[in-house]
Amino acid sequence: MISMQISAFKTFLAIEATGSFHGAARALNVTQTAVSARIKALEEALGTPLFDRGPGGTRLSAAGRQFLPYAEQMMRTWEFVAGDLKASLAGQVPLRLGAQLSVWDPLLVDVAVWLEEVQGTVPFTLNYDHAMDMGEAVARRLLDVAIVNEVPAGARLSVEELPPERLLLLADQPLRLGRDALPLFINLEFGAEYDAQLQEVLPARSRQHIVLGNALMGLRYLQKRGGMGYFPAYMAAEALAAGRLHAVEDAPDIHLTCRVLYLPDNPALEHIRQVVRGLQEVRGG
Repeated sequence: MISMQISAFKTFLAIEATGSFHGAARALNVTQTAVSARIKALEEALGTPLFDRGPGGTRLSAAGRQFLPYAEQMMRTWEFVAGDLKASLAGQVPLRLGAQLSVWDPLLVDVAVWLEEVQGTVPFTLNYDHAMDMGEAVARRLLDVAIVNEVPAGARLSVEELPPERLLLLADQPLRLGRDALPLFINLEFGAEYDAQLQEVLPARSRQHIVLGNALMGLRYLQKRGGMGYFPAYMAAEALAAGRLHAVEDAPDIHLTCRVLYLPDNPALEHIRQVVRGLQEVRGG
């Protein structure tokens, strides 16, 4: 039953990606009849059509668009579970590390390299799904370690503090806050703590902004298109030194709380403690 549901979700996502039942059949190496049967069963189970079919091709219906993020999350969860089982049978269960905010994606790589240097070959999985609820993922054992800004209330998780993340207001041209006209603001939406500090510096009514979901993508957008935005100091250091970006004068820094979450009864607790030590090392804490 589970394998049939997973096949249906995979088929749904393949149609969405390729734009047709025929394209999905080719991508999945199955017949178009099988694709149609899987989608029919899924639509009957949900009680609504997931696709609009017409001369222009196949598109997601309103219900299909609503279902899309759930299907993606289900597939990610299945891949986590399946990968863990295979690794367990092979005698090597990888540590699964994730980060709530994209500013910490490079930190995941840094700690992975640190682990290899200190421990030798260590199996691990780095998760870059920032839509995932990291606290819930750790509590449900989908992740072993998560770097977060906000700690979920009521969760029985161990919490370790790391040095806070320092964000600088950067622009592609020299700029002084309160004196010069404000360019387009690149808003990376780093959560409630960030929003509260940002509101003190740049009230929403005073700024035209575009929302981007990834810090590295936002930094590239800033250098290509121009504007200003708050970015991690370490991430922008090279561009600042080269004069490609400029720190906005008279703009206060923003600091984001940085914490590590894990389950205290995790069987891999000793390895997790090494990860925490590695994070403290690479963060300079």
